[in-house]
Amino acid sequence: MMIDDDFPNTVNPNGENPDDISAEPQPKSKSELKREMTALQKMGEELVNLPAAKLEKIPMDELLEDAVMLARRLKNREGKRRQLQYIGKIMRNIDSEAIQQKLDSFHHQSQTFRQTQHKLEQWRDRLLSEGDTAISDLLNTYPELDRQHLRQLIRQANKEASQSKPPAASRKIFKYLRENTD
Repeated sequence: MMIDDDFPNTVNPNGENPDDISAEPQPKSKSELKREMTALQKMGEELVNLPAAKLEKIPMDELLEDAVMLARRLKNREGKRRQLQYIGKIMRNIDSEAIQQKLDSFHHQSQTFRQTQHKLEQWRDRLLSEGDTAISDLLNTYPELDRQHLRQLIRQANKEASQSKPPAASRKIFKYLRENTD
């Protein structure tokens, strides 16, 4: 049977319609699977190396958290390598995108990090200019923050600004917001 490019519904020599072949999803190659597993293992290594305060902010299930905590305690190089492989294996079965997004927010080069920093700067500026109304809005968004501590920092910052001193309290407000908001 002859195949002609001018006729779209022609049959190839194997007797298959070319459109049917492309509709099937192709299985991932062995190399592609290995690249994905290596990426998950690297993500797991990044989790192991995170400071404890940042690690608490990562959404992990109990099995992954236990594996990461064990890897942090291991001193033996080979044992740690095997544990990192195990963490990568666990991560294949969970939603690793949420973890990756949170890790990206910790990196200074990432877009998420810059957006978060910008949002915190806006909150700080608004707190300094609006006072109690901004505090109320902020506490509606982040109810775990301490109203009294915020008011004290704002009073300090306004006092420093009126005396033309360096903005140490303003930096403290930003630091407090960064440490206590997600």
